[in-house]
Amino acid sequence: MSPRKAAALRATDDARTLRDHLVTTAQRLLAEGSAATLTVRAIARAAGVADGVLYNHFPDKDTLLATAVRAHVDEAQRALGPLPAPGEAAVAGNLRTYLRAGLDLHRAVLPVFASLLATPVVLTRFAELPAAHSDWRMLLSDYLTGEQRLGRIAPGADTTAAAAILVGICHDQVLGALLPGMASPTVDPDAVVTTLLAGIGPLE
Repeated sequence: MSPRKAAALRATDDARTLRDHLVTTAQRLLAEGSAATLTVRAIARAAGVADGVLYNHFPDKDTLLATAVRAHVDEAQRALGPLPAPGEAAVAGNLRTYLRAGLDLHRAVLPVFASLLATPVVLTRFAELPAAHSDWRMLLSDYLTGEQRLGRIAPGADTTAAAAILVGICHDQVLGALLPGMASPTVDPDAVVTTLLAGIGPLE
């Protein structure tokens, strides 16, 4: 291993490989700015390696960026911690937990995805990579379906539409804040859940 590679690995302060170091570096740079202006040279310089080192581990910059986005999303999913399971506690409280988790997740990942709109190939390759953690939207959908089976949500309620409402609120709150002059009024998760349950709650 060259002295420069060794120095880059020492900078990580753990046993990660050089490939992992490149992914972590690209992940940090994506969080700091736009992917459209991120060059191989900039990534290599930030990682403390020669430009060509990137191609020892990735076929091109887009694949490295897609891998970095996957790592970023997986970290954000993991940071949510365990979410309520069907039958636990009260439905209203559980949905508030899911909504707050969704807002946290979207605040963490949407700015990065917004910076990639000018580089759709990265988004395409990201979609092809396997996720390390279950997607929040799927967990939410499964939760609602499970509660419906238990009779804690009305049998005729459209749980797909209910999940879409909560996902849409997350998009509205976070994307609006990213667009100048488009910020939406802040919603109260308690009010959202109360309103939603008025439509999907079981009949008394």
